[in-house]
Amino acid sequence: MRVLAAGDNFVGPDLLETAVRSQVDDPEVGKLKLPWPVEPFGPVGGVEEASGTEQQVIEAVEGAEVCVTQMAPFTERVFAAAPSLKLVAVSRGGPVNVDLAAATRAGVSVTYAPGRNAAAAAEYAVGMILAAMRRIPDSDSELKRGEWRGDFYAYPETGIELEGSTVGLVGYGAIGSRVARVLRAFGAEVLVADPYTDPDKLRADGVEPVALEEMLPRCSVVSLHARLTPETKHLLDADRLALLPEGAVLVNTARGGLLDYRPLPGLLRDGKLGALALDVYDEEPPPPEWPLHGAPNLITTPHLAGATRQTAHRAAGIVAAEVGRYARGEPAAHLANPDVLGSET
Repeated sequence: MRVLAAGDNFVGPDLLETAVRSQVDDPEVGKLKLPWPVEPFGPVGGVEEASGTEQQVIEAVEGAEVCVTQMAPFTERVFAAAPSLKLVAVSRGGPVNVDLAAATRAGVSVTYAPGRNAAAAAEYAVGMILAAMRRIPDSDSELKRGEWRGDFYAYPETGIELEGSTVGLVGYGAIGSRVARVLRAFGAEVLVADPYTDPDKLRADGVEPVALEEMLPRCSVVSLHARLTPETKHLLDADRLALLPEGAVLVNTARGGLLDYRPLPGLLRDGKLGALALDVYDEEPPPPEWPLHGAPNLITTPHLAGATRQTAHRAAGIVAAEVGRYARGEPAAHLANPDVLGSET
C-alpha cells in the first residue's frame, strides 16, 4: 500500500508516517510537508482552510492509495489527477479542506478526527475565561512595563469570580461539554444554548438548557463552542450582543465567523462588554487596520486553542487507525461521505 503523509509544521509528515506504520505492515510512505501554521491556511481551489497548493498535492499523491493529512487541499482537480486514491484521512474535527462531493464522485472515502483537540481547546477556553475575568494579561503587561498597578485592587477595577457566576455556553459538543464540567467544578452556574443536544442530557450533566436569546441576558460570561455552518454564521450579531448585561465577558475560541465583529470595538469602548477574549477571527490574521486594534479590555491569541503536542499525536493516531481499518477491510469509524459506499469506484 502506498500512503502519502501530507503533514505540516504541527502534525508533521514523520509523525503521520510513524503512526501509520504502527497500524499497517510495511507501507510505502511518501511525504509532503505543507507550510501551515507558519503560513496561515485559507481557501484553495474551492475548499476552505487548506495549506499548500493543488499542484503540490497532485505531484505528491501520484500512485498513492491513501493520504493522511491535516491541511492538504483535496479538490476536484486533485481527485481527477489521482485515480489510485481510495482514502483521504483528515486529522481535523471536520474535513473542510476536502471537496466531499468530488471525493464521492471519485469513489474516495474521506474520514476525519472528531475530538482530537477537545481537551486542549477546552482547557484553553477556560484559561481565556479566567484571564478575561481577572484581567491577568493587563496586570502582566503593566508590570513588565515597570508599573505596579495597585489600583487594579480598587473595587471598580477588580475582576469577578467564577464561583457563583452564571456562564453561558453556545454549543455543547466535545469541547463545550468539557468546559461545562470544569466551570461547574469552579462553582459556576452553567447555561447551554444548543438546539442539537437533548435537553434531558444537559440536565443530567448539571447544566440548564436554554434558548440563546434567553441565555444571553442572564450571563456574566459567554463562551462560544459551536461549529461554523451557514446557520451559525454571525450567530452573535449586533442584536444578540445587545442582549448581554453591562460588563459581560465574551470568549470565542471556536470559529471567527460565529461573531459579527463590527459592533465589538464600540461595545468594548462603551463598557457594554467588560472584556473580550479571542483566539479566532473574521479574518486570519487580522489586518493592520483591524478595528479592534487598540480596544480596551481585549485579549487576543493567534488561533492556538488546539495547539498541544498531545493533540498532534492524538490526531495522527486517529487517522492512522482509519488507515488500519481500511487495510483490514473494516468500516471507517468516522466517515464524512457515507454516500461513497454506494458509488462505483
